[in-house]
Amino acid sequence: MWLDEALIATFLAAAIRMATPLFLSALGELFAERSGVLNLAVEGLMLLGAFMAYWGADQTRNAWVGLGAAAVVGILMGLALGVLYVTLRLDQIVAGLAANIALIGISAFLFRLIYGRLPFALKVKGFTSAPIPYLSDIPFLGDVLFKQNLLVYGALLLAPIAAFVLYKTEFGLRVRAAGENPEAPDNMGVSVPGLRFVCLAIGGLMASLGGAFLTLGHIHLFVEEMTAGRGWIAIACVVFGRWDPKRALAGALLFGAMDALQLRFQAAGVALPFQILSMLPYVATILALMSVSRSAQLPAALCIPYVRGER
Repeated sequence: MWLDEALIATFLAAAIRMATPLFLSALGELFAERSGVLNLAVEGLMLLGAFMAYWGADQTRNAWVGLGAAAVVGILMGLALGVLYVTLRLDQIVAGLAANIALIGISAFLFRLIYGRLPFALKVKGFTSAPIPYLSDIPFLGDVLFKQNLLVYGALLLAPIAAFVLYKTEFGLRVRAAGENPEAPDNMGVSVPGLRFVCLAIGGLMASLGGAFLTLGHIHLFVEEMTAGRGWIAIACVVFGRWDPKRALAGALLFGAMDALQLRFQAAGVALPFQILSMLPYVATILALMSVSRSAQLPAALCIPYVRGER
């Protein structure tokens, strides 16, 4: 059963879908950390983005409006976090954890406020499978890669785009410099705080889109705390990928595969409690972090607020 080609293709396609929200969120966190800011509010940003996407799609019956609502809120929340991390120079770990709890609470509060009286959640119009002509007809590979929805295609395209921006553009050079030696771009007339605000806005945007994928590209519903720790796994993908977009994608695919595998085990009736099977992605996260913990080289200025003339 497990070696059937159609089943393998279905499993791999599911792994890519499961990896998409992880990679989107990890990509935003990667830019934030590369600029020197550790944002631990990814989980909350994903949840708020998931709710806003659901609400926007529900109000307009248009998935693109829902996606836009999630994007706008993500950018605004990223900038708000910038006030805490960059302007007020609060401890990034403490402030991030507090913001994460607040954002999770806000998403649940808004959902109950608007939809709490309904006896059950209503599905919204989201993104469905969009096979690519000709490519989707390729045996095996077409089923795995080219019968996904538009959000999956967009996420996969972002990996090389982000790598190009980070390593081949002046903006990417400034971001990397801000995270390693912020005095260098500052001496060149670049505003390090402004740069970090931009990267936090990118982080908020991508995390919110990662959450939006869950409601618009996966189950077309919103459920309180539906991210189930994916924000933390996204942060782990950044570390596992050594702050590189393509490696972060590989990490997200690994964790997505473990998530798809545990669902496959449950569907196959494996004689194990479902709680144990559900642990697989999180156990994989711990093992992956253990494998890179000693060799991982953090950005030198990560978590260190920068003020001109102070070091």
